Amino acid sequence: MLGIIHEILLIAMIILAIAAVEEKDLINALMKFAALSLAFILVLFQLNAPDVALSAIVVGAIVIGIFLFTIEEVQK
Repeated sequence: MLGIIHEILLIAMIILAIAAVEEKDLINALMKFAALSLAFILVLFQLNAPDVALSAIVVGAIVIGIFLFTIEEVQK
């Protein structure tokens, strides 16, 4: 059962990465990137790497915050 969930998450990561790159609206692309980051963190937890997953959470939150700030400043 865990293998099926793992494969579904990997396929979802591929789909989210393509969708984020192809998105025209930057905010929607950022939300798809955030979902991609979440799927990546879940895969890391499944692979028994909680220390790497926790650092990915911190880095992902910082990157998403910086991207959101930059998008809002550029669109003014």
